[in-house]
Amino acid sequence: MRKLQFLVSLHRSIKPSFNFNSFLTLQPPPILFLTYFTHTQSSPLRDFTSSSTPSENSIKEPISAVSEEADRLCKLLYNQPPSNIGPTLQSSGHKVSPALAEHILKKFSNAGKLALLFFRWCEKQPNFKHTTETYHALIESLGKIKQFRLIHDLVHGMHKNGLLTKSTFALIWRRYARARKVKEAINSFEGLVNFGMKPDLSDFNRLLDTISKSRNVNKAQELFDEMKRRNRFEFDLKTYSILLEGWGEEKDLNKLMEVYREMLDVGLEPDVVTYGILINSLIKSRKLGDAIEKFYEMKEKNCGPSPHIYCSLINGLGPEKRLNEAIEFFKESMSDGFIPELPTYNALIGSYCWSAKFKDADQVLDEMRSCNVNPNTRTFNIILHHLIRLGMNNDAYNLFERMDVSVPGCEPDLNTYTMMVRMFCLEGKVEMALRVWRGMNSRGVLPCMHLYSALICGLCDENRLDEACKYFLEMLDMGIRPPGQMFGRLKQCLLDDGKKELALDLSLRLDRVRRIPFSGEI
Repeated sequence: MRKLQFLVSLHRSIKPSFNFNSFLTLQPPPILFLTYFTHTQSSPLRDFTSSSTPSENSIKEPISAVSEEADRLCKLLYNQPPSNIGPTLQSSGHKVSPALAEHILKKFSNAGKLALLFFRWCEKQPNFKHTTETYHALIESLGKIKQFRLIHDLVHGMHKNGLLTKSTFALIWRRYARARKVKEAINSFEGLVNFGMKPDLSDFNRLLDTISKSRNVNKAQELFDEMKRRNRFEFDLKTYSILLEGWGEEKDLNKLMEVYREMLDVGLEPDVVTYGILINSLIKSRKLGDAIEKFYEMKEKNCGPSPHIYCSLINGLGPEKRLNEAIEFFKESMSDGFIPELPTYNALIGSYCWSAKFKDADQVLDEMRSCNVNPNTRTFNIILHHLIRLGMNNDAYNLFERMDVSVPGCEPDLNTYTMMVRMFCLEGKVEMALRVWRGMNSRGVLPCMHLYSALICGLCDENRLDEACKYFLEMLDMGIRPPGQMFGRLKQCLLDDGKKELALDLSLRLDRVRRIPFSGEI
Protein backbone atom coordinates (compact mmCIF):
# COMPACT_ATOMS: atom_id res chain seq x y z
CA MET A 1 0.00 0.00 0.00
CA ARG A 2 2.98 2.33 0.55
CA LYS A 3 3.65 2.30 -3.18
CA LEU A 4 0.03 3.01 -3.96
CA GLN A 5 0.26 6.17 -1.87
CA PHE A 6 2.86 7.44 -4.33
CA LEU A 7 0.12 8.31 -6.80
CA VAL A 8 -1.65 10.62 -4.38
CA SER A 9 1.55 12.45 -3.45
CA LEU A 10 2.75 12.63 -7.03
CA HIS A 11 0.44 15.39 -8.19
CA ARG A 12 1.23 17.50 -5.12
CA SER A 13 4.95 17.46 -5.73
CA ILE A 14 5.16 18.23 -9.44
CA LYS A 15 4.60 21.71 -10.83
CA PRO A 16 2.11 22.18 -13.66
CA SER A 17 4.76 22.32 -16.36
CA PHE A 18 5.33 20.09 -19.33
CA ASN A 19 8.56 18.77 -20.73
CA PHE A 20 7.66 17.08 -24.00
CA ASN A 21 10.82 15.01 -23.97
CA SER A 22 9.49 13.17 -20.93
CA PHE A 23 7.01 11.49 -23.23
CA LEU A 24 9.84 10.27 -25.40
CA THR A 25 12.68 9.18 -23.14
CA LEU A 26 13.15 5.72 -21.74
CA GLN A 27 12.63 5.73 -18.00
CA PRO A 28 12.65 3.03 -15.34
CA PRO A 29 9.20 1.74 -14.45
CA PRO A 30 7.34 4.04 -12.07
CA ILE A 31 5.74 2.64 -8.95
CA LEU A 32 2.18 3.86 -9.30
CA PHE A 33 0.22 0.63 -9.06
CA LEU A 34 2.77 -1.86 -10.36
CA THR A 35 2.96 -4.14 -7.35
CA TYR A 36 -0.74 -4.05 -6.64
CA PHE A 37 -1.23 -7.13 -8.78
CA THR A 38 0.54 -10.45 -8.47
CA HIS A 39 1.22 -10.86 -12.19
CA THR A 40 4.82 -10.36 -13.27
CA GLN A 41 6.05 -8.20 -16.09
CA SER A 42 7.81 -10.13 -18.81
CA SER A 43 9.49 -7.23 -20.59
CA PRO A 44 11.18 -3.98 -19.60
CA LEU A 45 9.43 -0.66 -20.05
CA ARG A 46 9.50 0.46 -23.66
CA ASP A 47 9.33 4.08 -24.69
CA PHE A 48 6.20 4.81 -26.69
CA THR A 49 8.13 6.21 -29.63
CA SER A 50 11.08 3.86 -29.48
CA SER A 51 12.39 2.88 -32.89
CA SER A 52 13.10 -0.66 -31.77
CA THR A 53 10.66 -3.40 -32.62
CA PRO A 54 7.93 -3.79 -29.97
CA SER A 55 7.36 -7.20 -28.43
CA GLU A 56 4.49 -9.34 -29.69
CA ASN A 57 2.48 -8.56 -26.58
CA SER A 58 2.96 -4.81 -26.89
CA ILE A 59 1.45 -4.26 -30.31
CA LYS A 60 -1.81 -5.13 -31.94
CA GLU A 61 -2.05 -7.78 -34.61
CA PRO A 62 -0.66 -6.87 -38.05
CA ILE A 63 -3.09 -4.99 -40.25
CA SER A 64 -4.87 -7.39 -42.56
CA ALA A 65 -4.04 -7.56 -46.24
CA VAL A 66 -7.59 -6.45 -47.01
CA SER A 67 -7.21 -3.31 -44.92
CA GLU A 68 -3.86 -2.47 -46.53
CA GLU A 69 -5.35 -2.92 -49.99
CA ALA A 70 -8.26 -0.67 -48.97
CA ASP A 71 -5.79 2.02 -47.89
CA ARG A 72 -4.02 1.85 -51.25
CA LEU A 73 -7.23 2.17 -53.22
CA CYS A 74 -8.49 5.04 -51.07
CA LYS A 75 -5.28 6.97 -51.66
CA LEU A 76 -5.68 6.31 -55.38
CA LEU A 77 -9.24 7.64 -55.47
CA TYR A 78 -8.86 10.56 -53.10
CA ASN A 79 -9.01 13.94 -54.89
CA GLN A 80 -10.13 12.32 -58.16
CA PRO A 81 -13.02 14.16 -59.83
CA PRO A 82 -16.21 12.07 -60.08
CA SER A 83 -15.75 11.53 -63.81
CA ASN A 84 -12.36 9.88 -63.18
CA ILE A 85 -13.44 7.38 -60.53
CA GLY A 86 -14.45 4.63 -62.95
CA PRO A 87 -11.44 4.93 -65.30
CA THR A 88 -9.04 5.16 -62.35
CA LEU A 89 -10.43 2.00 -60.79
CA GLN A 90 -10.46 0.19 -64.11
CA SER A 91 -6.87 1.07 -64.95
CA SER A 92 -5.64 0.15 -61.47
CA GLY A 93 -6.13 -3.53 -62.19
CA HIS A 94 -7.51 -4.20 -58.71
CA LYS A 95 -9.90 -7.10 -58.34
CA VAL A 96 -12.35 -6.08 -55.66
CA SER A 97 -13.88 -8.66 -53.32
CA PRO A 98 -16.94 -7.95 -51.14
CA ALA A 99 -14.67 -7.81 -48.07
CA LEU A 100 -12.41 -5.24 -49.73
CA ALA A 101 -15.42 -3.26 -50.95
CA GLU A 102 -16.80 -3.13 -47.42
CA HIS A 103 -13.49 -1.80 -46.05
CA ILE A 104 -13.32 0.90 -48.70
CA LEU A 105 -16.95 1.95 -48.27
CA LYS A 106 -16.39 2.32 -44.53
CA LYS A 107 -13.37 4.51 -45.22
CA PHE A 108 -15.64 6.63 -47.45
CA SER A 109 -18.16 7.07 -44.64
CA ASN A 110 -17.67 10.86 -44.77
CA ALA A 111 -17.72 11.00 -48.58
CA GLY A 112 -21.16 9.83 -49.66
CA LYS A 113 -20.80 10.68 -53.32
CA LEU A 114 -17.47 8.90 -53.60
CA ALA A 115 -18.90 5.90 -51.76
CA LEU A 116 -21.85 5.67 -54.15
CA LEU A 117 -19.64 5.91 -57.25
CA PHE A 118 -17.41 3.16 -55.92
CA PHE A 119 -20.43 1.00 -55.00
CA ARG A 120 -21.87 1.35 -58.51
CA TRP A 121 -18.54 0.53 -60.12
CA CYS A 122 -18.22 -2.64 -58.00
CA GLU A 123 -21.61 -4.02 -59.03
CA LYS A 124 -20.60 -3.76 -62.69
CA GLN A 125 -17.55 -5.96 -62.19
CA PRO A 126 -17.69 -9.60 -63.38
CA ASN A 127 -18.80 -12.09 -60.70
CA PHE A 128 -19.10 -9.38 -58.03
CA LYS A 129 -22.12 -9.39 -55.74
CA HIS A 130 -22.75 -6.92 -52.97
CA THR A 131 -23.39 -8.22 -49.46
CA THR A 132 -25.57 -6.96 -46.64
CA GLU A 133 -22.42 -5.40 -45.15
CA THR A 134 -21.49 -3.42 -48.27
CA TYR A 135 -25.06 -2.13 -48.53
CA HIS A 136 -24.97 -1.11 -44.87
CA ALA A 137 -21.68 0.76 -45.31
CA LEU A 138 -23.16 2.72 -48.21
CA ILE A 139 -26.42 3.44 -46.37
CA GLU A 140 -24.42 4.81 -43.44
CA SER A 141 -22.47 7.10 -45.76
CA LEU A 142 -25.51 8.32 -47.71
CA GLY A 143 -27.50 8.83 -44.51
CA LYS A 144 -24.93 11.32 -43.28
CA ILE A 145 -25.74 13.54 -46.26
CA LYS A 146 -29.50 12.91 -46.11
CA GLN A 147 -29.81 11.04 -49.41
CA PHE A 148 -32.90 9.18 -48.20
CA ARG A 149 -34.51 8.63 -51.60
CA LEU A 150 -31.41 6.79 -52.70
CA ILE A 151 -31.45 4.79 -49.49
CA HIS A 152 -35.02 3.69 -50.18
CA ASP A 153 -33.94 2.43 -53.60
CA LEU A 154 -31.13 0.48 -51.94
CA VAL A 155 -33.58 -1.09 -49.49
CA HIS A 156 -35.72 -2.41 -52.33
CA GLY A 157 -32.59 -3.74 -54.03
CA MET A 158 -31.57 -5.53 -50.85
CA HIS A 159 -35.05 -7.01 -50.47
CA LYS A 160 -34.97 -8.28 -54.04
CA ASN A 161 -31.59 -9.94 -53.44
CA GLY A 162 -32.54 -11.43 -50.06
CA LEU A 163 -30.09 -9.22 -48.15
CA LEU A 164 -32.49 -7.13 -46.09
CA THR A 165 -32.36 -7.46 -42.28
CA LYS A 166 -33.77 -5.61 -39.30
CA SER A 167 -30.31 -4.12 -38.80
CA THR A 168 -30.73 -2.36 -42.15
CA PHE A 169 -33.75 -0.54 -40.81
CA ALA A 170 -31.97 0.27 -37.56
CA LEU A 171 -29.31 2.09 -39.60
CA ILE A 172 -32.00 4.04 -41.41
CA TRP A 173 -33.79 4.96 -38.17
CA ARG A 174 -30.55 6.36 -36.78
CA ARG A 175 -29.89 8.47 -39.84
CA TYR A 176 -33.46 9.79 -39.91
CA ALA A 177 -33.31 10.63 -36.21
CA ARG A 178 -30.00 12.45 -36.55
CA ALA A 179 -31.49 14.46 -39.41
CA ARG A 180 -34.35 15.46 -37.07
CA LYS A 181 -36.79 13.36 -39.10
CA VAL A 182 -38.30 11.46 -36.19
CA LYS A 183 -41.64 10.91 -37.91
CA GLU A 184 -39.88 9.25 -40.84
CA ALA A 185 -37.88 7.05 -38.45
CA ILE A 186 -41.10 5.87 -36.80
CA ASN A 187 -42.73 5.25 -40.19
CA SER A 188 -39.73 3.14 -41.19
CA PHE A 189 -40.14 1.12 -37.98
CA GLU A 190 -43.82 0.52 -38.74
CA GLY A 191 -42.86 -0.36 -42.32
CA LEU A 192 -41.03 -3.49 -41.21
CA VAL A 193 -44.24 -5.46 -41.80
CA ASN A 194 -44.16 -4.49 -45.48
CA PHE A 195 -41.01 -6.57 -45.81
CA GLY A 196 -42.27 -9.57 -43.87
CA MET A 197 -40.75 -8.57 -40.52
CA LYS A 198 -42.73 -8.18 -37.30
CA PRO A 199 -41.49 -5.48 -34.91
CA ASP A 200 -40.85 -6.76 -31.39
CA LEU A 201 -39.74 -5.14 -28.14
CA SER A 202 -36.04 -5.34 -29.02
CA ASP A 203 -36.76 -3.48 -32.27
CA PHE A 204 -38.76 -0.87 -30.39
CA ASN A 205 -35.94 -0.43 -27.89
CA ARG A 206 -33.49 0.12 -30.75
CA LEU A 207 -35.78 2.74 -32.26
CA LEU A 208 -36.32 4.45 -28.90
CA ASP A 209 -32.57 4.45 -28.21
CA THR A 210 -31.84 5.89 -31.64
CA ILE A 211 -34.34 8.73 -31.22
CA SER A 212 -33.23 9.48 -27.68
CA LYS A 213 -29.52 9.54 -28.52
CA SER A 214 -30.16 11.94 -31.39
CA ARG A 215 -31.10 14.67 -28.90
CA ASN A 216 -34.79 13.97 -29.43
CA VAL A 217 -35.63 12.55 -26.01
CA ASN A 218 -38.90 14.51 -25.90
CA LYS A 219 -40.02 12.66 -29.03
CA ALA A 220 -38.77 9.39 -27.58
CA GLN A 221 -40.85 9.98 -24.44
CA GLU A 222 -43.92 10.77 -26.55
CA LEU A 223 -43.44 7.55 -28.52
CA PHE A 224 -43.04 5.56 -25.30
CA ASP A 225 -46.21 7.09 -23.84
CA GLU A 226 -48.16 6.34 -27.03
CA MET A 227 -47.03 2.70 -27.10
CA LYS A 228 -47.89 2.38 -23.41
CA ARG A 229 -51.37 3.81 -24.05
CA ARG A 230 -51.90 1.27 -26.82
CA ASN A 231 -50.47 -1.51 -24.64
CA ARG A 232 -48.41 -2.60 -27.61
CA PHE A 233 -45.29 -3.79 -25.77
CA GLU A 234 -44.48 -4.94 -22.27
CA PHE A 235 -41.57 -2.65 -21.51
CA ASP A 236 -38.45 -4.01 -19.83
CA LEU A 237 -35.57 -2.52 -17.85
CA LYS A 238 -33.74 -1.62 -21.05
CA THR A 239 -36.70 0.46 -22.25
CA TYR A 240 -36.69 2.57 -19.10
CA SER A 241 -32.88 2.78 -19.06
CA ILE A 242 -32.96 4.30 -22.55
CA LEU A 243 -35.26 7.09 -21.39
CA LEU A 244 -33.21 7.62 -18.23
CA GLU A 245 -30.09 8.07 -20.33
CA GLY A 246 -31.87 10.44 -22.70
CA TRP A 247 -33.12 12.72 -19.94
CA GLY A 248 -29.71 12.53 -18.31
CA GLU A 249 -28.08 13.77 -21.50
CA GLU A 250 -30.52 16.69 -21.46
CA LYS A 251 -29.63 17.32 -17.80
CA ASP A 252 -33.32 17.20 -16.93
CA LEU A 253 -33.14 15.44 -13.59
CA ASN A 254 -36.82 16.04 -12.83
CA LYS A 255 -37.92 14.04 -15.88
CA LEU A 256 -35.24 11.46 -15.18
CA MET A 257 -36.57 10.88 -11.66
CA GLU A 258 -40.13 10.74 -12.97
CA VAL A 259 -39.17 7.91 -15.33
CA TYR A 260 -37.14 6.23 -12.57
CA ARG A 261 -40.10 6.25 -10.18
CA GLU A 262 -42.36 4.80 -12.86
CA MET A 263 -39.80 2.06 -13.47
CA LEU A 264 -39.82 1.16 -9.77
CA ASP A 265 -43.62 1.30 -9.66
CA VAL A 266 -43.92 -1.38 -12.35
CA GLY A 267 -41.66 -3.65 -10.33
CA LEU A 268 -38.34 -3.20 -12.16
CA GLU A 269 -35.23 -2.87 -10.00
CA PRO A 270 -32.13 -1.05 -11.27
CA ASP A 271 -29.17 -3.14 -12.37
CA VAL A 272 -25.55 -2.11 -12.85
CA VAL A 273 -26.34 -0.54 -16.25
CA THR A 274 -29.20 1.51 -14.81
CA TYR A 275 -27.05 2.68 -11.90
CA GLY A 276 -24.33 3.61 -14.36
CA ILE A 277 -26.80 5.75 -16.29
CA LEU A 278 -28.04 7.44 -13.11
CA ILE A 279 -24.49 8.17 -11.94
CA ASN A 280 -23.42 9.49 -15.33
CA SER A 281 -26.53 11.69 -15.52
CA LEU A 282 -25.77 13.23 -12.14
CA ILE A 283 -22.18 13.86 -13.22
CA LYS A 284 -23.34 15.61 -16.39
CA SER A 285 -25.57 17.84 -14.26
CA ARG A 286 -22.50 18.61 -12.10
CA LYS A 287 -24.01 16.94 -9.07
CA LEU A 288 -20.92 14.94 -8.23
CA GLY A 289 -21.84 14.58 -4.58
CA ASP A 290 -25.14 12.94 -5.52
CA ALA A 291 -23.36 10.76 -8.07
CA ILE A 292 -20.91 9.50 -5.45
CA GLU A 293 -23.78 8.92 -3.03
CA LYS A 294 -25.59 6.86 -5.69
CA PHE A 295 -22.35 4.91 -6.26
CA TYR A 296 -22.20 3.84 -2.62
CA GLU A 297 -25.94 3.15 -2.59
CA MET A 298 -25.51 0.56 -5.33
CA LYS A 299 -22.67 -1.02 -3.38
CA GLU A 300 -24.85 -1.27 -0.30
CA LYS A 301 -27.46 -3.07 -2.39
CA ASN A 302 -24.84 -5.61 -3.46
CA CYS A 303 -24.90 -4.32 -7.02
CA GLY A 304 -21.20 -4.21 -7.83
CA PRO A 305 -20.06 -1.24 -9.94
CA SER A 306 -18.54 -1.89 -13.34
CA PRO A 307 -15.28 -0.46 -14.74
CA HIS A 308 -17.46 1.86 -16.84
CA ILE A 309 -18.91 3.43 -13.70
CA TYR A 310 -15.44 4.02 -12.29
CA CYS A 311 -14.47 5.65 -15.59
CA SER A 312 -17.51 7.92 -15.40
CA LEU A 313 -16.59 9.07 -11.90
CA ILE A 314 -12.93 9.65 -12.78
CA ASN A 315 -13.92 11.53 -15.94
CA GLY A 316 -16.40 13.63 -13.97
CA LEU A 317 -13.97 14.55 -11.21
CA GLY A 318 -11.18 15.60 -13.59
CA PRO A 319 -12.77 18.79 -14.99
CA GLU A 320 -13.65 19.85 -11.43
CA LYS A 321 -9.95 19.61 -10.50
CA ARG A 322 -10.83 17.01 -7.85
CA LEU A 323 -7.77 14.98 -8.66
CA ASN A 324 -7.36 13.35 -5.25
CA GLU A 325 -10.82 11.84 -5.49
CA ALA A 326 -10.28 10.70 -9.07
CA ILE A 327 -7.16 8.86 -7.94
CA GLU A 328 -9.01 7.33 -5.00
CA PHE A 329 -11.68 5.92 -7.31
CA PHE A 330 -8.96 4.53 -9.56
CA LYS A 331 -7.47 2.77 -6.53
CA GLU A 332 -10.90 1.62 -5.37
CA SER A 333 -11.57 0.02 -8.75
CA MET A 334 -8.45 -2.09 -8.21
CA SER A 335 -9.56 -2.92 -4.68
CA ASP A 336 -12.76 -4.25 -6.23
CA GLY A 337 -10.69 -6.62 -8.35
CA PHE A 338 -10.66 -4.76 -11.66
CA ILE A 339 -7.30 -4.76 -13.42
CA PRO A 340 -7.09 -1.30 -15.01
CA GLU A 341 -7.85 -1.34 -18.72
CA LEU A 342 -7.29 1.26 -21.39
CA PRO A 343 -10.50 3.31 -20.83
CA THR A 344 -9.75 3.59 -17.10
CA TYR A 345 -6.17 4.68 -17.75
CA ASN A 346 -7.40 7.21 -20.32
CA ALA A 347 -9.83 8.62 -17.75
CA LEU A 348 -7.00 8.98 -15.22
CA ILE A 349 -4.72 10.65 -17.77
CA GLY A 350 -7.54 13.07 -18.60
CA SER A 351 -7.92 13.94 -14.91
CA TYR A 352 -4.22 14.76 -14.63
CA CYS A 353 -4.39 16.85 -17.79
CA TRP A 354 -7.34 18.86 -16.47
CA SER A 355 -5.04 19.89 -13.61
CA ALA A 356 -2.17 20.54 -16.06
CA LYS A 357 -0.17 17.69 -14.52
CA PHE A 358 1.40 16.45 -17.72
CA LYS A 359 4.41 14.87 -16.05
CA ASP A 360 2.02 12.85 -13.94
CA ALA A 361 0.18 11.82 -17.09
CA ASP A 362 3.53 10.68 -18.46
CA GLN A 363 4.01 8.52 -15.37
CA VAL A 364 0.64 6.89 -16.02
CA LEU A 365 1.69 6.20 -19.63
CA ASP A 366 4.80 4.44 -18.37
CA GLU A 367 2.71 2.47 -15.91
CA MET A 368 0.38 1.38 -18.70
CA ARG A 369 3.23 0.06 -20.81
CA SER A 370 4.69 -1.76 -17.84
CA CYS A 371 1.35 -3.53 -17.41
CA ASN A 372 1.17 -4.36 -21.13
CA VAL A 373 -1.68 -1.91 -21.67
CA ASN A 374 -0.74 0.10 -24.73
CA PRO A 375 -2.02 3.65 -25.20
CA ASN A 376 -4.15 4.25 -28.26
CA THR A 377 -4.96 7.21 -30.47
CA ARG A 378 -7.57 8.41 -27.99
CA THR A 379 -4.95 8.50 -25.22
CA PHE A 380 -2.88 10.98 -27.18
CA ASN A 381 -5.91 12.90 -28.42
CA ILE A 382 -6.78 13.53 -24.76
CA ILE A 383 -3.31 14.94 -24.10
CA LEU A 384 -3.37 16.97 -27.33
CA HIS A 385 -6.75 18.45 -26.43
CA HIS A 386 -5.46 19.71 -23.10
CA LEU A 387 -2.17 21.02 -24.47
CA ILE A 388 -4.13 23.03 -27.04
CA ARG A 389 -6.64 24.13 -24.38
CA LEU A 390 -3.77 25.58 -22.34
CA GLY A 391 -2.15 27.27 -25.34
CA MET A 392 0.82 24.88 -25.36
CA ASN A 393 0.65 24.61 -29.13
CA ASN A 394 4.32 23.86 -29.78
CA ASP A 395 4.18 20.93 -27.40
CA ALA A 396 0.96 19.78 -29.04
CA TYR A 397 2.55 19.80 -32.48
CA ASN A 398 5.65 17.96 -31.25
CA LEU A 399 3.46 15.24 -29.77
CA PHE A 400 1.37 15.10 -32.95
CA GLU A 401 4.46 14.60 -35.12
CA ARG A 402 5.60 11.72 -32.93
CA MET A 403 2.27 9.96 -33.38
CA ASP A 404 3.15 9.23 -37.01
CA VAL A 405 6.17 7.16 -36.02
CA SER A 406 4.63 5.47 -33.02
CA VAL A 407 3.60 1.88 -32.51
CA PRO A 408 0.53 0.72 -34.44
CA GLY A 409 -2.74 1.81 -32.91
CA CYS A 410 -1.62 5.35 -32.09
CA GLU A 411 -1.63 6.90 -35.54
CA PRO A 412 -3.45 10.24 -35.90
CA ASP A 413 -7.13 9.85 -36.68
CA LEU A 414 -9.75 12.26 -38.00
CA ASN A 415 -10.19 13.85 -34.56
CA THR A 416 -6.43 14.38 -34.28
CA TYR A 417 -6.20 16.08 -37.66
CA THR A 418 -9.24 18.24 -36.92
CA MET A 419 -7.69 19.45 -33.65
CA MET A 420 -4.37 20.27 -35.31
CA VAL A 421 -5.82 22.04 -38.37
CA ARG A 422 -8.16 24.08 -36.18
CA MET A 423 -5.30 24.94 -33.80
CA PHE A 424 -3.07 26.27 -36.57
CA CYS A 425 -5.91 28.14 -38.28
CA LEU A 426 -6.83 29.89 -35.04
CA GLU A 427 -3.15 30.80 -34.63
CA GLY A 428 -3.11 32.28 -38.13
CA LYS A 429 -0.62 29.63 -39.28
CA VAL A 430 -2.52 28.37 -42.31
CA GLU A 431 0.62 27.03 -43.97
CA MET A 432 1.12 24.71 -41.03
CA ALA A 433 -2.53 23.68 -41.22
CA LEU A 434 -2.03 22.82 -44.90
CA ARG A 435 1.09 20.85 -44.02
CA VAL A 436 -0.96 18.76 -41.59
CA TRP A 437 -3.65 18.39 -44.28
CA ARG A 438 -1.13 17.09 -46.81
CA GLY A 439 0.18 14.58 -44.30
CA MET A 440 -3.38 13.41 -43.75
CA ASN A 441 -3.88 13.01 -47.50
CA SER A 442 -0.71 10.97 -47.83
CA ARG A 443 -2.12 8.50 -45.29
CA GLY A 444 -5.39 8.18 -47.20
CA VAL A 445 -7.50 9.67 -44.40
CA LEU A 446 -10.57 11.38 -45.84
CA PRO A 447 -11.53 14.71 -44.24
CA CYS A 448 -14.93 15.23 -42.66
CA MET A 449 -17.24 18.24 -42.71
CA HIS A 450 -15.76 19.73 -39.52
CA LEU A 451 -12.22 19.46 -40.87
CA TYR A 452 -13.10 21.11 -44.18
CA SER A 453 -14.93 23.83 -42.28
CA ALA A 454 -11.94 24.58 -40.05
CA LEU A 455 -9.55 24.84 -43.01
CA ILE A 456 -11.86 26.91 -45.21
CA CYS A 457 -12.54 29.38 -42.38
CA GLY A 458 -8.80 29.63 -41.74
CA LEU A 459 -8.14 30.37 -45.41
CA CYS A 460 -10.88 33.02 -45.37
CA ASP A 461 -9.25 34.68 -42.37
CA GLU A 462 -6.02 34.95 -44.36
CA ASN A 463 -7.92 36.18 -47.45
CA ARG A 464 -6.72 33.16 -49.43
CA LEU A 465 -10.06 32.92 -51.16
CA ASP A 466 -8.99 30.97 -54.25
CA GLU A 467 -7.75 28.15 -52.04
CA ALA A 468 -10.85 28.38 -49.85
CA CYS A 469 -13.03 27.96 -52.95
CA LYS A 470 -10.91 25.03 -54.13
CA TYR A 471 -11.48 23.13 -50.88
CA PHE A 472 -15.15 24.09 -50.86
CA LEU A 473 -15.63 22.59 -54.33
CA GLU A 474 -13.66 19.50 -53.31
CA MET A 475 -16.03 19.17 -50.38
CA LEU A 476 -19.05 19.27 -52.70
CA ASP A 477 -17.45 16.76 -55.08
CA MET A 478 -17.15 14.32 -52.20
CA GLY A 479 -20.82 14.77 -51.39
CA ILE A 480 -20.21 16.53 -48.07
CA ARG A 481 -22.77 19.21 -47.26
CA PRO A 482 -21.08 22.30 -45.81
CA PRO A 483 -22.55 23.90 -42.69
CA GLY A 484 -24.52 27.05 -43.40
CA GLN A 485 -22.39 29.22 -41.13
CA MET A 486 -19.18 28.27 -42.91
CA PHE A 487 -20.62 28.86 -46.38
CA GLY A 488 -22.09 32.17 -45.24
CA ARG A 489 -18.64 33.25 -44.14
CA LEU A 490 -17.00 32.20 -47.42
CA LYS A 491 -19.72 33.90 -49.44
CA GLN A 492 -19.39 37.15 -47.48
CA CYS A 493 -15.60 37.14 -47.95
CA LEU A 494 -16.07 36.72 -51.70
CA LEU A 495 -18.59 39.56 -51.82
CA ASP A 496 -16.29 41.82 -49.78
CA ASP A 497 -13.52 41.01 -52.27
CA GLY A 498 -15.71 41.98 -55.23
CA LYS A 499 -16.21 38.40 -56.44
CA LYS A 500 -19.98 38.47 -56.71
CA GLU A 501 -20.20 36.10 -59.69
CA LEU A 502 -18.06 33.47 -57.98
CA ALA A 503 -20.19 33.72 -54.83
CA LEU A 504 -23.32 33.21 -56.93
CA ASP A 505 -21.79 30.24 -58.75
CA LEU A 506 -20.90 28.53 -55.48
CA SER A 507 -24.42 29.18 -54.17
CA LEU A 508 -25.93 27.52 -57.24
CA ARG A 509 -23.62 24.52 -56.93
CA LEU A 510 -24.50 24.11 -53.28
CA ASP A 511 -28.20 24.36 -54.07
CA ARG A 512 -27.87 21.57 -56.64
CA VAL A 513 -26.17 19.33 -54.09
CA ARG A 514 -29.00 19.98 -51.62
CA ARG A 515 -31.86 19.44 -54.10
CA ILE A 516 -30.73 16.81 -56.58
CA PRO A 517 -30.19 13.21 -55.42
CA PHE A 518 -27.00 11.50 -56.52
CA SER A 519 -27.30 9.14 -59.44
CA GLY A 520 -24.10 7.24 -58.81
CA GLU A 521 -23.57 6.83 -62.55
CA ILE A 522 -19.95 6.69 -63.67
